[in-house]
Amino acid sequence: MEKNRLEAFSDGVLAIIITIMVLELKVPKESGAAALKPLFPVFLSYVLSFLYVGIYWNNHHHLFQSTKQVSAGVLWANLNLLFWLSLFPFCAGWMGENNAAPIPTALYGVVLLMAGVAYYILQCTIIAQQGKGSLLAKALGNDWKGKSSPFVYLLAIPLAFVNPWISSGLYTCVAMMWLIPDRRIERVLETRES
Repeated sequence: MEKNRLEAFSDGVLAIIITIMVLELKVPKESGAAALKPLFPVFLSYVLSFLYVGIYWNNHHHLFQSTKQVSAGVLWANLNLLFWLSLFPFCAGWMGENNAAPIPTALYGVVLLMAGVAYYILQCTIIAQQGKGSLLAKALGNDWKGKSSPFVYLLAIPLAFVNPWISSGLYTCVAMMWLIPDRRIERVLETRES
């Protein structure tokens, strides 16, 4: 199967996720700057979630630049990823509305962890379809960011019950780590085209 429909569908779902997240930012009834103060935790969780959705969108784009065809397994693996990403608005809203309380912050970490696992499954499914010598397999190589992120989430989730702000800080650190563009796939594509 061609990959175009999968990419278009995924782009649409991610756009809807971002739209839903921004709708969680309620407009204050007062016009003074003090009216924005209660919205600050919700805004912070929105910014963090927006970064994560943007990172997944960017990496998803690069992932499918190295993919020519998709199988039913790839379609299902992609839907699994989109499922976990679709929970971002709920978790971000709940965490923000409750000033990073332990349970919402831990749940946010569980969803981040599961989205990371789902992305890994998607990568593995594509590599299994294309073979160990595929462009994607060569580009991913060691993948230290992909391997270290779940460990940070697994550390941050129980820490949410000790200090939710430390967990939120760890989630932010992972996002910052991924914010630096990952050019492995681009480099392999450029080498192939040369």
